[in-house]
Amino acid sequence: MALAWLLSRRPYMVPIPGGTKLEHLDDNLGAAQLQLTDDDLREIDVAFSKIDIQGAPLSEALDSQIQR
Repeated sequence: MALAWLLSRRPYMVPIPGGTKLEHLDDNLGAAQLQLTDDDLREIDVAFSKIDIQGAPLSEALDSQIQR
């Protein structure tokens, strides 16, 4: 479902699922067949809006390695 939600955000998000096993690829391909309705997407967005996200996207150690 998470991959289906990302796919619904085209063209702004492109999911790049990783995996090392063929059966995981088969699982991920099912997301392309899942059609989320506008009501589904609204419900997901409402649920997301209630999540209190905390912390930085990268640890300080990783962030310090980025050459800007």
